[in-house]
Amino acid sequence: MADFKNSGAWLAVFRVLTGAIWLDHAYGKLTDPQWALPNGTCYQILTGMSNGTSGIYHDFVTGVALPNIGLFANLVMWGETLVGVSLVLGLFSRFAGIAGFLLVLQYFAAKGGFAHLDAYGGLETTTALLTVINFALPTGTVFGFDALIGRRKGGRGPG
Repeated sequence: MADFKNSGAWLAVFRVLTGAIWLDHAYGKLTDPQWALPNGTCYQILTGMSNGTSGIYHDFVTGVALPNIGLFANLVMWGETLVGVSLVLGLFSRFAGIAGFLLVLQYFAAKGGFAHLDAYGGLETTTALLTVINFALPTGTVFGFDALIGRRKGGRGPG
């Protein structure tokens, strides 16, 4: 049986790679000057995705998110960035795991279906699973700031 330190090292590699995926998602948004504009990239994506929705979520997207697209575009951009940075650094890894998972759930809901596993949906599903593992397992306790926080408090750390 492998000891925790060896397993923890692999979990740390897994955590950093998952964080890199999130940073890759965020990079395109951070460098796109059209991302948060009123008729910009985020608006176009959300409009296209919401065409397949109905009910309460559709009403939320069309009545709240689209009229306030600047705010929501920045929340998505910075949410992805913070999840990625948190996972790469191993800082509040469990919180980042659940926050990233919730972001992906919002993407699914905006598309109007959880069962459509096209190429993009498959990437979303993979990202959701990779991210939630960081919530379920203590990926930040080796080679991460969570380990340092845990040592200062006399425990294993927050995640």
